[in-house]
Amino acid sequence: MKKLSEKNQEKLSKLNKKGRGFFGEFKEFINRGSVMDLAVGVIIGGAFTAIVTSLVNDIIMPLVGLVAGGVDFTTLSIKIDNFFGTGDQAVIAYGNFLQNVVNFLLVAFCVFLVVKGMNKMRERAERLKKKKEEKEEQEEIDETLVLLREIRDSLKKK
Repeated sequence: MKKLSEKNQEKLSKLNKKGRGFFGEFKEFINRGSVMDLAVGVIIGGAFTAIVTSLVNDIIMPLVGLVAGGVDFTTLSIKIDNFFGTGDQAVIAYGNFLQNVVNFLLVAFCVFLVVKGMNKMRERAERLKKKKEEKEEQEEIDETLVLLREIRDSLKKK
């Protein structure tokens, strides 16, 4: 097989880079660990949001409605007549808004608890690691002291 000249090798190299271009960069981007972690986080976040939404809609808001005198918050709304004389009314469904605010607050609270727990575990792991390192360092010092004492005692005997 014929060897390529330096000039042709450079051209081939540039073509390979250009051919890789957008799709090559995209493949490289996707294969990074942080992108995959983000994708997993988004998927889990979506599932978690569905669970919290169900908790709010099916458990918490009916209980709040009972305490508030049997009010169903999803049906709370204000109807405003059209000023131009047509029969349509504007409906401001503030009950749904209240429900979504409660959803948001619960999701934010749960995320706060998870982050707080993760931070606490990380701090605990760091303390344990530091404690282990200090213990190992002290053991090294103790071993060195024992060795130095043995050397001293050996020298005293001579």
